[in-house]
Amino acid sequence: MNPLVQLGELGQSPWYDYIQRSLITSGELKTMIETDGLRGMTSNPSIFEKAIGGSTDYNPSLKQALSEGMGVKQIYETLAIRDIQDAADLFYPVYEKSQAKDGYVCLEVAPDLAHQTEETVKEARRLFTAVGRENVMIKVPGTREGIPAIERLLGEGMNINITLLFSVEVYEQIAQVYIRGLETFASRGGDLSRLASVASFFISRIDSLIDSQLSDKENETTDSGKKALIKSLVGKAAIANAKIAYLKFQEIFGSNRFLVLKNKGAKVQRLLWASTSTKNPNYPDTYYVDALIAPETVNTMPAATFSAFREHGKTAGGLLTGIDEARETMLHLAGCGIDIHQATDKLLSDGVRIFSDAFDQLMGTISKKRKALLGDTTATIAASLGPSGEAAADRLKMLQQQNFVRRLWAKDPGLWHQDPAHQKIIQNALGWLQITEQQTRHMDTIQAISESARGFKHLLLLGMGGSSLTQEVFRITFGAIPGYPEPHVLDSTNPAEIRGIEKRIDLARTLFIIASKSGTTIEPLMLYLYFFNRLREIKGEKAGEHFIAITDPGSSLETLAREDRLKAV
Repeated sequence: MNPLVQLGELGQSPWYDYIQRSLITSGELKTMIETDGLRGMTSNPSIFEKAIGGSTDYNPSLKQALSEGMGVKQIYETLAIRDIQDAADLFYPVYEKSQAKDGYVCLEVAPDLAHQTEETVKEARRLFTAVGRENVMIKVPGTREGIPAIERLLGEGMNINITLLFSVEVYEQIAQVYIRGLETFASRGGDLSRLASVASFFISRIDSLIDSQLSDKENETTDSGKKALIKSLVGKAAIANAKIAYLKFQEIFGSNRFLVLKNKGAKVQRLLWASTSTKNPNYPDTYYVDALIAPETVNTMPAATFSAFREHGKTAGGLLTGIDEARETMLHLAGCGIDIHQATDKLLSDGVRIFSDAFDQLMGTISKKRKALLGDTTATIAASLGPSGEAAADRLKMLQQQNFVRRLWAKDPGLWHQDPAHQKIIQNALGWLQITEQQTRHMDTIQAISESARGFKHLLLLGMGGSSLTQEVFRITFGAIPGYPEPHVLDSTNPAEIRGIEKRIDLARTLFIIASKSGTTIEPLMLYLYFFNRLREIKGEKAGEHFIAITDPGSSLETLAREDRLKAV
């Protein structure tokens, strides 16, 4: 079974931490709802900046907004609200079927209001009304000033996603605020069964900070026992923190006070695991999904993590195992001098700043697009076909009559062949039409891997045919870029070629990429085995940290790469 669908059967709702107009208009989002059990969607300024700045999806709407004389922020809201509305309409059947538990699409209040209570309340009311969909959820940060705003909005019957939660103590406050909000709404005659809220507890950012602090602590001590303890805590803080938060969730929503509200139709405020992509490329790409599966929770995954979990996610174990170990982890962290309260305070402060910076960047992106669209438009393509011009014009006219372009973007295989077997092959071969949008959604992962390559002196790609030709073009075009490894390509099994390239690189400081779409091409596999064994002679069990694999999901190369614990797949 699709692991994403299995999450639903285990009581956890998979949500998608991304939105873009083509995702909606292409039918991709509808397919994810129907086949992957997708049950909700989150957005933020950074996501909209990538969607608007990284595509032409919004140009027609931008032009319309410009013709109406809209300013930059008004343009953003017009574009964002349209996406939220269209996505909410697609999720409405989920909302109805789940009896208002799922099917939500989230829109965030402006991040610069994070420390302004009254302004947050006004902004949330305005956005909720503007979207005009009962399955919209407004995101409000869990800052000191945001908490009273959240209580008032819940008391008015507004669905709220409380975001930027890192601390268990702050989460407890938020859960109690939700209960008070329910009580207020009930006293006003509100229908508790139609009110929903999630508490977005951030995950990977905790490990990013704590792992860095642990590294500093390890460098400060000469005690081998303490060094071993510190190393054992790396990558453990975020999941342990989440498990303790979940225990608080069970305690609060199992209380008699909440039971009174539950009997009136109230839902629990589910913990939503946010920031669940792995920032550290040494961790498995589904690390923060596999470990956090539990009933009455949500995991909102960015595109790369969502795809990875669909392909090889593990649903055994999960959050309800290792509770005692989680408590021990937090005690050991304190014993090593790590102040989790200080860390979570810093993460909240940084989170508000990062979202605010992303909002500023979004405004800048729209401003640039606005300027470009207002400027003079000039033709950038010309053709000089000579005697072939008339034939080309006739052909273009015929293609227009066939609606060729529209049918091409719809991936209609009937443009080329009528045989069902051939049509299936053709449809699969048209994935390049959406490749830009798909890769844009993976940029955070790609950039993280790119940054992790800085410590290497050389980069050697092992591939054949198309897998090596692309890299060869990049190598010739761009050469070596300062701060990054010098690129090389090996697409030959000639022993002399292999010896020659080996003499030109420093094996101990080389990052290898094995590229094979099918994962079964014999030449790159042999090259991989040769160089992997050479690195094992030098690096031992850490040899995998020098290799990246690029291949189709589910291929034998993916299996091999995960068994050998490669740096990234």
